[in-house]
Amino acid sequence: MSGPAPAVAHEPQESYDGPATLLADGTSVSLEVRLRGHFQPIDGLFHWWGRVAADDALDDARSGSTVTLRTAYGEAPARLSDRDPWGRFRVSGTGRPPF
Repeated sequence: MSGPAPAVAHEPQESYDGPATLLADGTSVSLEVRLRGHFQPIDGLFHWWGRVAADDALDDARSGSTVTLRTAYGEAPARLSDRDPWGRFRVSGTGRPPF
């Protein structure tokens, strides 16, 4: 007699490219993201970072803003930083990533 199937949990991956929702100041923006991450043994945290696609809804966003990034796998607080010449913000966070 076999027991119940083990629960499958989604563990943090090292990368994610795909759709996401960025929540900032009551605004929800659906966009594409490219995210990467790794576990840092020095501080014991998972560090993740990447770029969010350019979107006119982010024209008023400021570098240093705290946002929430949501994917099909979860959500996490993040910080926006530099905007590149193509209008894409860098985004980063620590702890459990949204992918």
